[in-house]
Amino acid sequence: MNKRYLHGVLAACFAFSMSAYGKTIASDNKVQPSSKTSSAASTAYGDAKNIAMVLVPAGAFILGSDKVDSEDLQKQYGIEKPIFVDEHPQQKMYLDAFMIDTFEVSNIQFKEFILQTKRLLPFEWGHNGYGLTMEEAARMKIDRLRKIGAEDFKLDMDTRKMSRKALMDVMQKAQAKRDAFPVTGISWDYANEYCQWHGQRLPSEAEWEKAARGPTGLEFPWGNEWNVTKTSTGDNSESEEGYAPVGSYPQNKSQYGAYDMAGNVWEWTASWYDRYPGSTLENKDFGQNFKVIRGGAGSVGHYALSYFFRSATRQIADPRMAGEDLGFRCAMDVAGKAN
Repeated sequence: MNKRYLHGVLAACFAFSMSAYGKTIASDNKVQPSSKTSSAASTAYGDAKNIAMVLVPAGAFILGSDKVDSEDLQKQYGIEKPIFVDEHPQQKMYLDAFMIDTFEVSNIQFKEFILQTKRLLPFEWGHNGYGLTMEEAARMKIDRLRKIGAEDFKLDMDTRKMSRKALMDVMQKAQAKRDAFPVTGISWDYANEYCQWHGQRLPSEAEWEKAARGPTGLEFPWGNEWNVTKTSTGDNSESEEGYAPVGSYPQNKSQYGAYDMAGNVWEWTASWYDRYPGSTLENKDFGQNFKVIRGGAGSVGHYALSYFFRSATRQIADPRMAGEDLGFRCAMDVAGKAN
């Protein structure tokens, strides 16, 4: 697991803070998407009601691998656990048809969920300005608003004498720039609640892997060869956190049409971490202790090994945690009912 993830997680009891600006983010105002985003996601990322999904048809696919660490990559890169072994044995698995989100859930989509359900803010939103509503900004003392502009929004300007209107205009623009980025800092429960709110669910790890690898078991969504230019590895993103707006890399697309399944952010799955059918591997982490996360993250960086971005790679996270590079997408049965 990459260092940023390990050091960025927050215990669930602290993962969702009371807003730094108010108790909750609650408003009747409709969230407006940013006018600037990738062409692939521009018609989908901001629509919290009609989120684009792709069909993964019923049928068999290749799950896992029989790869071995013949180059001793675990030692070279200081990876804590043996690599590849929890993917064994490679096997064909049949899955019923299902739908899965075309893109990772974006900030603005998750914000709509909070607005409608009056939930608490993700921890980071209470400290980077994204959770501030303009209703709150219009009510609070101007000195406090100026301080928030400088310390939370980190506006590259002298806020000490700015008018309320000028501050709010700049703040709205800053928030709009975050709209299309994948939501992160979300615990498993919170992600699951979001999906259920849409009448959906988190994908199982088998569903996630099929959606990413296609029916022929590709190493990466686009093929079998690693290519750092085809995904967000952190060094080539628009964000200081190492992420890119969803759908920013048109070649980072699976055979079924799902984007960003390699890189950008790790993604929660519904599955507990356990051995695959036919495996005799012993691991103290197996059981109902950790949820499987998939896909790799921009914070890994391409230098950290393409292993993390492989579609068969399994990583784990405590479901109570909320990682700064961990997001999710939803799935549903073709009939439209979650399992």
